[in-house]
Amino acid sequence: MASATTAPPPPGNLKRIVAASLIGTTIEWYDFFLYGSAAALVFNKLFFPGSDPLVGTLLSFLTYAVGFAARPLGALVFGHYGDRLGRKKLLVLSLLLMGGATFAIGLLPTHATIGTAAPVLLTVLRLVQGFALGGEWGGAVLLVSEHGDARRRGFWASWPQTGAPAGQLLATGVLSLLTAVLSESAFISWGWRIPFLLSGVLVIVGLWIRLSVDESPVFKQALAQAKARKVTHAATAEKLPLVSVLRHHWRDVLVAMGARMAENISYYVITAFILVYSTTSAGVSKQTALNAVLIASAVHFAVIPAWGALSDRIGRRPVYLLGAVGVGLWMFPFFSLIDTGGFGNLILAVTVGLVLHGAMYAPQAAFFSEMFATRMRYSGASIGAQFASVAAGAPAPLIATALLADYGNSTPISLYVIAAAVLTVIAVGLAKETRHRDLADIEPADDAERVTARPADARTV
Repeated sequence: MASATTAPPPPGNLKRIVAASLIGTTIEWYDFFLYGSAAALVFNKLFFPGSDPLVGTLLSFLTYAVGFAARPLGALVFGHYGDRLGRKKLLVLSLLLMGGATFAIGLLPTHATIGTAAPVLLTVLRLVQGFALGGEWGGAVLLVSEHGDARRRGFWASWPQTGAPAGQLLATGVLSLLTAVLSESAFISWGWRIPFLLSGVLVIVGLWIRLSVDESPVFKQALAQAKARKVTHAATAEKLPLVSVLRHHWRDVLVAMGARMAENISYYVITAFILVYSTTSAGVSKQTALNAVLIASAVHFAVIPAWGALSDRIGRRPVYLLGAVGVGLWMFPFFSLIDTGGFGNLILAVTVGLVLHGAMYAPQAAFFSEMFATRMRYSGASIGAQFASVAAGAPAPLIATALLADYGNSTPISLYVIAAAVLTVIAVGLAKETRHRDLADIEPADDAERVTARPADARTV
């Protein structure tokens, strides 16, 4: 008979946990990606007028990158309190912060109304978005990972990851619909606000679902053990989660950061920068580019659980490496297909790129969760993921746009993504396989902060 800490939860309960994490991450990514699409399409005109169109886009993407700068701070704060107070409380707070900031952007006066205060306020709200997202990801994937069956952890933990393409799908779909039914002047005048204001409704739905789930049983057990240690060793103060992570898991943090390079950079080049490249260099309309991202995001959503399930069978590392190598090899064909200007080729370019990206993104949730012990897992996974985003996803559209402006072609952009893929291959190649680790397996009290690598099948009986 399996122990309470390792036994699979009832299927209905696990599905509710997955649904709560998925709806939350979908809303958070909808809000975050909505800003990225708007930065490429309208913010350059509304908040940075008078500039050269490409310079305006660069300034717009700069405010977009600012959101990434706040994500490490969010990871530190949410990770600390998530490891001390629990995953659920912090996930509710992150959803409120993200939704509130996005709704406020929809009400924000433009440069024509309040002058330079407009881009300043836009930047502040973007910082709040980044702070909230920095705390969301780690909590959402841990809530599922720590509830789920160890044998299928890669599959179940990949579902919160589908929140990214679902959010992209929702954001791009709403923008695509509005650009289709509204004239360009109407969309720029007031239509762009509608997707941001819709966030308020989505947050209410997300909170209703997220408040209905229980705290992670693995975390409850670890918290009880920590309290027992305080009673037994009253003079020994428990270390801060951040201190424990840097002491025991600094190599894992570096591996996680390296693993994020190709995944993060390729995603934002494929989904955000493409709106600039296809419209300025390939002569494709905004509507066509949005529709291509919309279709590819639907495929991306569908393949992520499949990649997650494959990682349960053959391991996290092989699937991750397949995605990193694939994305690097795809970059030159990716831009060549876009340059043709054909809608079918555009769909093919983005879809293949996102399918390969999914091979990295799907196992990432379980992979990162399995690297860290329970009482430092929120901090470790969040720090590794979000600190990398500052060097990877944050400047990716900005660097790609600058390279396009300087060189006038896609070759340096392809080389940029390939370099990121090489870094990821090195990082994941040096990592240990983690799929057999038991998340509830913590060493004895005198060294409880260390995670062990006991096979998940070696159950307590």
